[in-house]
Amino acid sequence: MQPINLADKLAQFSGHWDPHVIANYNDNDVMVVKFQGAFPFHLHEDTDDFFLVLEGEMVMDVDNQSHTVKTGELFIVPKGVTHRPRAEHECKVLLIEPKGEPNTGDPATATPKPRI
Repeated sequence: MQPINLADKLAQFSGHWDPHVIANYNDNDVMVVKFQGAFPFHLHEDTDDFFLVLEGEMVMDVDNQSHTVKTGELFIVPKGVTHRPRAEHECKVLLIEPKGEPNTGDPATATPKPRI
């Protein structure tokens, strides 16, 4: 058991929309990711989607509403709800998802989640 420095983990990659697993919590992957631009609209049929903004600001588009999520705030999208995260400037985010959950909700279009 060792502390995990989130800034050190985020410094290990530069790509956007590229989640990296940094720890496991029960049957969940704890990940860090950098957002910039807009991710496609998608949904997760069987699981909620957890976003904690570590640095910067993101917008979560849900239904016909847009929610600004700032540093230190979290946003949870309930399962089955179509959503799209986006960020005008780079935003650093912590995600928690069940192991194996594709980031797009669809294994065919999902990004791999390397462990760092």
